[in-house]
Amino acid sequence: MDERGRSAVRVLVADRAPLLRRGVMAVLDAQPDLRLVGETGDPDAAVALVAGTEADVVLLDLDLGAGGVNLCTRLRQVAPQVAIVVLAATEDHADLAAAVRAGARGYLLRTTAPDELVEALRTVAGGESLLDPAVASRLLDEFAVLMRRSEAVGEGPGALTPRELEVLSLVAKGLNNRAIGERLYISESTVKNHVRSIHEKLQVHSRMEAVVRAVRDGVLAIG
Repeated sequence: MDERGRSAVRVLVADRAPLLRRGVMAVLDAQPDLRLVGETGDPDAAVALVAGTEADVVLLDLDLGAGGVNLCTRLRQVAPQVAIVVLAATEDHADLAAAVRAGARGYLLRTTAPDELVEALRTVAGGESLLDPAVASRLLDEFAVLMRRSEAVGEGPGALTPRELEVLSLVAKGLNNRAIGERLYISESTVKNHVRSIHEKLQVHSRMEAVVRAVRDGVLAIG
């Protein structure tokens, strides 16, 4: 195996559209730190490939076969360590929530630009979660509405503070802890503390799940 193969993030593409698969293959081929290890439009073949290739990231069509959510669950069963990024046709928050519950680490629209896709794959391979900018933008609009009702948010045990909402809004935008700290003029360790508190209050284990849980529990009122 060459030097690129040893250091590159191993990506598997499972999508019903051959043209999209070919496009992703071309995009990955131009990146020295990303390597395609398999591609398929068949759900069962995707499971077999994930089990046999030790892929780091799976780019998964949310509508593949009987449904990408079910396939996401199967992939996580055979390879718990794999980071799954789903490709969706719409900004449906129900689909987003279902994908996260099934173990997805990222949610992108099928209209995502090539450079955004590349950064998304690198982000999830690095252990972080992400949302498509279009989806994040809508969620951020909801956070803005909620921030204007911050007095109500502060009521009751376990409620998120206005500062925690600010942090969560930037998490939804895809910023890492360092970037959030720079944006809010606080230290990275303080951001980590806020994120930890958010996870505890919302009873979640990941940044992306925190955003989805906030929507599901009514902290974000999706119109």
